[in-house]
Amino acid sequence: MKEYGILRRRGWRSYTDLAAALERADRVARDQIPGDVRWIRSYLLDEDRGEAGTFCIYRAFSPEAIRRHAARAGLPVEEIIAVAGTLISSHDPQNPGGWLPGGVAQATQPTKEE
Repeated sequence: MKEYGILRRRGWRSYTDLAAALERADRVARDQIPGDVRWIRSYLLDEDRGEAGTFCIYRAFSPEAIRRHAARAGLPVEEIIAVAGTLISSHDPQNPGGWLPGGVAQATQPTKEE
């Protein structure tokens, strides 16, 4: 599996709609396509007019697996971007091993997965 970033701009009219979409996405990944995609985390986007958007990090076998998941869960997909590695410039509680003393950035080496 490889990591991908998924951009979903202005995908929902409200945060209530977004919450319902997250439940559907989890159910589809768990019940319909287990093992094909795994949601890691999402960042909420500050969108205009109260709409909700996200930038999500997923692990998946391919962009097509992400598109299948999105179609079944009724999620928008504006763009899918392969993640090559991680750069961390300060302490990140989500990845405590990625921080170096003095705030020095550490890059994780991209891995080639077959």
